[in-house]
Amino acid sequence: MAKWGEGDPRWIVEERPDATNVNNWHWTEKNATPWSKERLQQLFTDFKIEQSDIECIVDAVDKCSGEATVNNRKGKLIFFYEWELVLKWSGRLLNNSKLSHKGKLTIPNLSEENSLEDVEITVTIDESNDESETLKQFMYNVGRDRIRKQLGVYIKELKEEYSKNLILPKKSADGDDTALSQDAKNAKNAAQKAASVTSVASSKASSKSPSNTVGCKLDVRTLSMTEEFHCNANDLYNALTKPDMLTAFTRAPAKVDAVRGGEFVLYGGNVLGKFEELVPEKKIQQSWRLKNWSSGHYSNVIIELEETSSSTMMTLKQTGIPASEYDAMRTNWHRYYWHSIKQTFGFGSSISDAL
Repeated sequence: MAKWGEGDPRWIVEERPDATNVNNWHWTEKNATPWSKERLQQLFTDFKIEQSDIECIVDAVDKCSGEATVNNRKGKLIFFYEWELVLKWSGRLLNNSKLSHKGKLTIPNLSEENSLEDVEITVTIDESNDESETLKQFMYNVGRDRIRKQLGVYIKELKEEYSKNLILPKKSADGDDTALSQDAKNAKNAAQKAASVTSVASSKASSKSPSNTVGCKLDVRTLSMTEEFHCNANDLYNALTKPDMLTAFTRAPAKVDAVRGGEFVLYGGNVLGKFEELVPEKKIQQSWRLKNWSSGHYSNVIIELEETSSSTMMTLKQTGIPASEYDAMRTNWHRYYWHSIKQTFGFGSSISDAL
């Protein structure tokens, strides 16, 4: 047992000007969840994203689920936040139409574990057509960067606001206020350091954003094509969605998760994307890209199947193809998809022809 007057100074509360958390040794915590929910609502309600002849607005925060806390242990600030956000957005082409198109932005993983440039943001539209696909590409290439900057504002303000008074001043041994002043400076420096890390991450996200290289200035084209297959619609649908059948006709391992939002990786990683909509035997919609395209740029592929008495007609429409890739894209769909499917599964000849 320590002698009188020789106890551990971390526990001598009378030497603290406010008699709490001596020398910032104990764990203290602030709940930042209510403030965060309110601030995220403020940052994203009626948030406008526009460029040239396109105007998009984040109308509301449809979902804000998660928590945020700030902790102090031994004078060190520890920030914890984890959020899942769903934002409703609408947009219109100012020069071509007065129609408004709606969609959603989903942010499933905003947390201190991920840097801003790594935060996933999924863009969807309620109805697909030429205008809405143009707006979707704009939100993907430009809007996501603006959203990340707003997320950076939230993180910066969280760290500044909740660093206040969390590192407490302590009284010096001789009773003067020098230590009080120094601790106040330490607290301020900790807050500024935390905020600067967020600012740097935000800058990196901005510099890496596709909008700096692609934006809405990318020259793109639309490809439409029709092909007949001598099989029923279910067989062709399976060939385009089942991993074993995709592996067979692409002649390479295929990673395929044929559900809405599921990803696919084909041809050794050279073709990749995500399923946006699936209607068995009828329709397949994908966000689709080649590995060598500009970072973050996806085309939109819609494949529709119509079964007749003797065959299935396949119609493909692909929007957002970089103009320089257009001719090769048409050739490659024929060669590596349609011809290969017919050759692999015998869908190029009718049953009567085979007999």
